Amino acid sequence: MTTLFTNVTALLMDEAFTTLRYGYVAVDGTNISYVGPNRPQGDFDQTIDCTGKVMMPGFVNCHTHVPMTLMRGYGGGHDLQSWLSDFIFPAEDKWDDRSIAAAAQLGLAEMIASGVTCIADMYMRMGVVARQVLDAGISANLSVGGVYFGSLADFSPDSCEDCANMRALYEQWHMAGDGQIIVDASIHGEYTSSAPLWQWMADYALEHGLGMHVHVSETMKEHEECKARHNGLTPIQILNRYGVWDTRAIAAHCVYTTPEDWAVMGQKGVSCIHNPYSNLKLGSGVAPIPAMSKAGVNVALGTDGVSSHNSVDLFADMKLAAILHNGVARDPMAVTARQALEMATVNGAKALGRNTGRIEAGRTADLILVDFDAPNLTPCHDEAENLVFSAHGSNVCMNMARGKVIYQNGEFKTLDLDRVKAEVKQYALPLLFK
Repeated sequence: MTTLFTNVTALLMDEAFTTLRYGYVAVDGTNISYVGPNRPQGDFDQTIDCTGKVMMPGFVNCHTHVPMTLMRGYGGGHDLQSWLSDFIFPAEDKWDDRSIAAAAQLGLAEMIASGVTCIADMYMRMGVVARQVLDAGISANLSVGGVYFGSLADFSPDSCEDCANMRALYEQWHMAGDGQIIVDASIHGEYTSSAPLWQWMADYALEHGLGMHVHVSETMKEHEECKARHNGLTPIQILNRYGVWDTRAIAAHCVYTTPEDWAVMGQKGVSCIHNPYSNLKLGSGVAPIPAMSKAGVNVALGTDGVSSHNSVDLFADMKLAAILHNGVARDPMAVTARQALEMATVNGAKALGRNTGRIEAGRTADLILVDFDAPNLTPCHDEAENLVFSAHGSNVCMNMARGKVIYQNGEFKTLDLDRVKAEVKQYALPLLFK
């Protein structure tokens, strides 16, 4: 399948932060084949006129829990630990494969309609989620979020359920869809596991060439209790001792990380996944993003689960990532529009090991169009300013993932939204919340 985009205004997200105007972008198969001012030669299977629209790379949402879409607004007004223990965990105990599938489809539909083309998802029953991702058409780095509460002496990878889940996910789904799905190793967090699991997961990742996905220092309680358990070592530091960061890795939240942590992250190439909306809603705090960036840490964006964000509109997190830190620092340049856009695109691609996040020949054709004729985007003096500070997910009018248009002008091309909503209302919600 070949596609030619004409009359293109595009933020290329290259090193020069180029805005292409009145140009052309061509796609051949899953990759971008041409970007420039002149119409490329040859015939194309489809042509899309971009007049009145702005093109940008599709969003990379680097920390999600897609099935938690069904918990939108559930248990609000509590701190993280009370919210998990009293609301989320009891509901999660009722999941089955059918309800997970329906919830994942609903979450993916919301992401696709708001411009997401790639995610990193950590949750349970991930084989079911993988099937929905593959059908929906976006790319995903999937992980199981390893948990172990048993004694150190009793640990065995043969009896630890999440070791078995890790193996199964890798063996059945890694590189499925010609790389559409990548399986990552994962530890849910320092506070939900212990050293034997950390070591096993780190070794498994290295042996199979996988990335790593971990919740890190989301709350002060988590951070300080880790230091008390491990002679003053933070989650980043104690996990480092077990080789957890000896591969491409992402650390979600990082609210209470320290300069010493950032030095480890910079040296090991660990990306911080900033979840500003979720961290504020749960009262967890504000991650020191400008300082981390200056320390050389790659910072990308995540929405976290809908249960703690209430949506997966990455435009909201991109805007918040800028205005929050500008306000905290009392510096309008603490996080610029360009930096916020980089967090949502090219930095996320780097964090997940994906060949996306920029509009250039040879990159994966993950592209979205934003309707700049919308009232909230009119007038436009600067496309980047409008995208970061004015746009929201409903302004997305086309989503192309891996060279295939999967959403256009309100129509889902890979999902039956009416059927998904019926399944959610008639089966999944009654099962979890009866």
